[in-house]
Amino acid sequence: MPLPPLPGTLGYKRAAHLLRRATFGPSKDEIDSFSTLTATEAVTQLFQQPLSDPGLPLDPETGKEWMISGTTDANSSDSDLQEFFKGWLLGQALLAPSLAYNTREKIVFFIHTLLTTIQTKVDNSRSLYFQNQLYRKFAFDKTAGIKFNFKELAKRVSVDNAMLRLLDGNLNVKGSPNENYGRELHELFTIGRGLEGNLPPITDVGDYFLYKEQDVQAAARVLSGWDIDDTFSNIDVDTTLPRGKVRGSKTNASSHDNGIKQFSDRFNNQTIQPKPTLLNGSSATEESAFDEISQLIDMIYSKPETASNICRRIYRFYVYHDITPAIDSSIIAQMAATFTANEFKLQPVLEELFQSQHFFDAAGGVMDDNFGGIIKSPLDLMMGTLRFFRVQLPNFVSSPTLFYEKTNVLIQQLTDMGMHLYEPFDVAGYDAYHQYPIYHRSWISTNYLTRRYEFVRKLVSDNQMMPGELTVDVVSFVKTKISNAIASNARLLIIELAKYLLPVNENLTYDATADDASGLTAERLNYFLTAFLKSPQIDADPEGSWSFRWNNPVDTEVVKRQLESLFNAMMQSPEYQLY
Repeated sequence: MPLPPLPGTLGYKRAAHLLRRATFGPSKDEIDSFSTLTATEAVTQLFQQPLSDPGLPLDPETGKEWMISGTTDANSSDSDLQEFFKGWLLGQALLAPSLAYNTREKIVFFIHTLLTTIQTKVDNSRSLYFQNQLYRKFAFDKTAGIKFNFKELAKRVSVDNAMLRLLDGNLNVKGSPNENYGRELHELFTIGRGLEGNLPPITDVGDYFLYKEQDVQAAARVLSGWDIDDTFSNIDVDTTLPRGKVRGSKTNASSHDNGIKQFSDRFNNQTIQPKPTLLNGSSATEESAFDEISQLIDMIYSKPETASNICRRIYRFYVYHDITPAIDSSIIAQMAATFTANEFKLQPVLEELFQSQHFFDAAGGVMDDNFGGIIKSPLDLMMGTLRFFRVQLPNFVSSPTLFYEKTNVLIQQLTDMGMHLYEPFDVAGYDAYHQYPIYHRSWISTNYLTRRYEFVRKLVSDNQMMPGELTVDVVSFVKTKISNAIASNARLLIIELAKYLLPVNENLTYDATADDASGLTAERLNYFLTAFLKSPQIDADPEGSWSFRWNNPVDTEVVKRQLESLFNAMMQSPEYQLY
């Protein structure tokens, strides 16, 4: 049966929770708007279709795109173009024209964390871009038919230029199989090894519970004979995007292993071989070689554990890292059932999840730990903060040089905070999304936390600004987004900001004797109050002095410094690192 839905309207806390998890972060106005909606109404808005594709990245050297038309000697070096691609990608996360658009971009990033890539190994801006576009094609669709589902994506990514380079698919030829991709296809991208932390010890060498070494070897032979197409002219008929090519020619895939591939008892001893009708005489063709890949993916997806493994990755990304056997047998099982029933499309699974009581931890008797249960990735921290304040980047079409100047700073700040964008440490992707048992805690170290705080400090304190860095005018934000009656009252202002900035924000009080300890404590609120009212001069009545300064703007510099101190205190807090 479907996951029980959340009844009633969302309210501020749940609206912010949904938008922080489903998108790269909401503005105050968007939280206000969604707070009056039911979960069903909110999800309908998040998944509105159709959506336009992003405009193409531009090279500031030429003022033109290079992804479709290719490069010439007039273009920047490809190492620079790769950085422009990443800057453009950050722009999509930040400058999204609607929450539905931003929801799709968050899904694209999720797919990247699962079917990952490593920039320095791929080392080609166009390959990186077209893989990103491939993921966008498959991110956001629940229409009838099976063309754009996750199973079909697994087939396409197997011959994607970036993936062929990353996992040495271009070196996998008949008579000398390379097993790298075949191994990761099983272990990382599809069926996996089961629920982490609950796996029995390996007793038979080459038996990985759900597949065997024999299956990796057979898959390598299925996947043989493909090469990178550096002309990007071999176009997939369904996605209309470039893909790899077979060695030899379309009618004679001379490096593809055309023999019978025998799989183990984990796959019911199934065999895969070319369809005679697709051969050119006895020779493999591009069509027959790709059809064998389709057979392979169909076989792997026929095993129920594949859907469960993909849904565990969805759950860890959007809900929580700790999947107990009880959650696995209930929540994950239902997600997998929805995934399978909808031909392995992501959108129906996410729509059901985002409407469920479980997502909001709203079911009776459930511990309220989903709110603030995930440590923000550096990307979520950065994009969520910038989007909350509606920080704008220069237009990448009219001012590409200035746009990339700003995004280059953002990319460096992500690196400083521990996320090497498009440069995970290994082919499993960023540790936070897969590495048992630490998961999201890998984002935090003494150095990384210091850099997170530094990012906030530079953003809200203009005396910390360096060339190319973005800033927020906190005085203007409070004036335009908070009513004067609240803004002029120091205690009410802190509670109002907590409603939007911090994940746990109900029943707030400054009185320790009345504190119900349900989340943010009276001690924390009083800490924020002290940081806020500590002014450059000694005030006999700090709260009264704040009200006077706000309502009588004569000490504007003091007001500015006080608000900067408040935002720094709240956004450099441990609570702000969570969502």
